[in-house]
Amino acid sequence: MSIAKEMLEELLSIRLNYKGIPVNIFGIPKFSDYKKRSVRSSLQRLHKNGLVENKGGGVVITESGTKYLFNKNKKNFDFIFPTKSIKNLLLIFDIPDVRRADRDWLRFQLKKFDYIMVQRSVWVGPSPLPEEFLGYLKDIKLKNCIKMFKLAKGYTK
Repeated sequence: MSIAKEMLEELLSIRLNYKGIPVNIFGIPKFSDYKKRSVRSSLQRLHKNGLVENKGGGVVITESGTKYLFNKNKKNFDFIFPTKSIKNLLLIFDIPDVRRADRDWLRFQLKKFDYIMVQRSVWVGPSPLPEEFLGYLKDIKLKNCIKMFKLAKGYTK
């Protein structure tokens, strides 16, 4: 989990602040696993991107921060292909830059499905992809950004 995502999740649920930093009921910063410099720079970046704002002597998550956080929380698929499955499906996608979180999520899922990246948006792996996964792609409106081709011969690296 990235520090930015963890910060947004905490800001969504906490109510206690000390000098603008979220703290637990004992006043201990909740981001103690990170260096102060990392917390400060991540908080500045979140503020610059309009995901958090200063309010009432502390930092609160904005509406766009909440939307960003919920867009990051995509469904996770744990389907495992049989060991040594033939990589015979070529998957190419072109997802607009405004949907960067969706693009990152798709790459993460393809890695979990044991796909190999040929180029940033070209992947090769076993087929067929799980029906539940393909249905979810349709639900989040990514299906029309993706093209799949069955290879005549399995891909070997």
